[in-house]
Amino acid sequence: MTEIKTSERIKSSPLGGVRGGWFFPYLMLTIGLGIGALGWTAFLIPAKIVGGGLTGIATILYFIFGWDVGLSSLIMNAFLLIAAIKILGATFGIRTIAGAVILSAFLSALRPLFPEPIMHETMMNAIVGGVLAGIGAGIVFVNGGSTGGTDIIAMIINKYRNISLGRLLLGIDVIIISSSYFIFHSLEKMVYGYMTMAILAYTVDMVLSGNRQTVQFFIISDKFEEIRKMIIYEADRGLTMLNGIGGYSGEERKVLMVIARKTQSSEIFRIVKSIDPEAFITMGTVMGVYGKGFDKIRI
Repeated sequence: MTEIKTSERIKSSPLGGVRGGWFFPYLMLTIGLGIGALGWTAFLIPAKIVGGGLTGIATILYFIFGWDVGLSSLIMNAFLLIAAIKILGATFGIRTIAGAVILSAFLSALRPLFPEPIMHETMMNAIVGGVLAGIGAGIVFVNGGSTGGTDIIAMIINKYRNISLGRLLLGIDVIIISSSYFIFHSLEKMVYGYMTMAILAYTVDMVLSGNRQTVQFFIISDKFEEIRKMIIYEADRGLTMLNGIGGYSGEERKVLMVIARKTQSSEIFRIVKSIDPEAFITMGTVMGVYGKGFDKIRI
């Protein structure tokens, strides 16, 4: 019941309609793409580090022909989207098209502003650039966005060859980064490209898991009724009351089971401690929680 009341309150608030409508996801999509583009244009490209994906290909074209990174990325994405629609018969959402256009615009606008890398050391540029690109991509994925790119190439190959998309994407990125050796003739630059790819992938996972990571509490206390009310009305979380029996005492006890986002764990601990410092609490990470207030069931 608490979950339903919370959602109704959000919808009725001034910002609720905006957040639940089209504006907030596109705002976050734009912010994520801006952060990612900053990582590429301020750190990776000026340091002559070639990462993976379509932006990595556009970077190679920039160093060979001097072509604008954003424009090259947009043109390649346009051809890939057309090819995907013809070959795969796929219908790509407006967010994919918007993501490709916005990213290209950011790359074109920011690239001239950073003729030299911000960091003096190549490794620092690889780390910071990879982290920023990963954070940006993670924000885009969390808000249901995409920029197309090499994902489309992998899907087209996957249609004719029985190879997993994960392996195809990894293979494509390896080919793109390895090709940087023929431009700079430097194994060091190539290794930095692989390092950037690993940092970017790890950062994306952290953003995604941080946004969705869920914890489960089991709380045993004689003051369960007070704790129940505080968790529901102050922490704004639902819970389930379970009937338990003490293994040693044989006494009947109430057990509170609470499912919450990890970011709310400190608040729940604070509530329990303020009411009953002697309460018995267990907390564990839950791999997936589906339903009202959490993730949607996807098959």
